[in-house]
Amino acid sequence: MVSGAPRIRVADFFCGCGGTSAGLRAAGMDIVLGLDFEPEASETYRRNFPETVFLERDIADVSPKDVANLVGRDDAPLLLSACAPCQPYSSFVERPVRDRRKTLLLRLLPIIERLDPAFVFIENVPGLNAGRAPAGTFARFCKALRVAGFHVDHAVVDCQAYGVPQRRRRLVILASRLGKIAVPEPTHGRGSGMLPPATVWEWIGDLPPVGPGEEHPEVPNHLVSRVTEINLQRLRATPPGGGRADWPPHLRLNCHKNQRNFSDVYGRMHAHAPAPVLTTKCTSISNGRFGHPYADRPISVREAASLQTFPRDFVFAGGIKSATRQVGNAVPVLLAQRVGEAFIRHLAEHATSPNARTAS
Repeated sequence: MVSGAPRIRVADFFCGCGGTSAGLRAAGMDIVLGLDFEPEASETYRRNFPETVFLERDIADVSPKDVANLVGRDDAPLLLSACAPCQPYSSFVERPVRDRRKTLLLRLLPIIERLDPAFVFIENVPGLNAGRAPAGTFARFCKALRVAGFHVDHAVVDCQAYGVPQRRRRLVILASRLGKIAVPEPTHGRGSGMLPPATVWEWIGDLPPVGPGEEHPEVPNHLVSRVTEINLQRLRATPPGGGRADWPPHLRLNCHKNQRNFSDVYGRMHAHAPAPVLTTKCTSISNGRFGHPYADRPISVREAASLQTFPRDFVFAGGIKSATRQVGNAVPVLLAQRVGEAFIRHLAEHATSPNARTAS
C-alpha cells in the first residue's frame, strides 16, 4: 500500500473470483462494484468482498445507467478494471470460430462513457493483441479510449517481473485522463538493482503436508486431487524439476514415446524457480508441470492460489475443479497490486496540478 495515498474507488468487471479486486484493495483502493456471471466465482467474490456491491449478471444484460446508479457519485476518482474472458485469445485452448466472448471488451465502451472514470485498467492474454481477436478489437478499444480523452499505455508483461512466483505473460492496458501513464517498471529479475525472481518454495514451502485426495482440516482450500497408482509410481520416479524423460520405459505413455510435445505434463515444479503458468487444470499432473516439488502429489488448490499470490485467508467456493478453475482464471493479485500502486502514485503526482481533472 502506498503510504498517505489519495483514495481511488474501483468498479471491477469480469471480476471472476476477485484477483484484480484483491490486488487493488491491497494497494489501498476501495472496491465499490464487482460484476461476473459465473455462480461459484461469484460466491467466492461475495465471501471475500462483503462490503462491495456485487452483480451476478452477464455484462450484455446490464445497462450503463444501472451500473452508474450502483457505483454512485463520490469525490474520489473512479478506476474501471476488467479482465474479459481470455479463453477466446488463449494459445492453451481450442476456440470456436464464432465466439461472442471475443468482442466483450468492446461492451465496456458504453459503460466507460457513462461512468466517466478517471482511470482504466485492462488485463488479458497476449493473444488479445496477437491476431486471435477479431480484426481491430484491441486497436478499436485503445483508439476509443484516446478519443474519450485518455492517455493510454500497454505492454505484454511477465508477471514474475513484479514478484509473482510464476512465468505468466499478460497484456495490460493502463489509461488515465489526468496525463501520461506508463505500465510499471519491473522490480524482479536478473538485472542490476533488481530483486531476485520469487520462487515456488518461498510461497508454498510453509504449508503443512497433505496427501493425494486429502484436504487439510485447518488450511482453507488445501485440497489435493486423487492420484492413481500408476501416476503415483510416475511421481515417485520424477525428481524435483523433472518430468517424464526421467521415467523408466515401463511407466511411459505410448502417445509420448515418440513425441516432444507437451513435455511438461506429469512434471514436477522446480522448488527454487518460478512456477510455470497456472491453468484452469493446474491441480492435475496430467495437464502440465503441476506436480509438487517434493511430495508425491499434484499441488493443492491453496498452493495454486499462493502461486497466484492470493492471501491465505482468501477462501474459494466450490469443489476442487471449480476452485482450480477460479484460481487459474484469476489475475495474479500481486500484479494487480503493483498496477494499483502505479495508479495511486500517478494520481498523487497530478493532484496538485492546476490542470488536473476532477473525476467522478
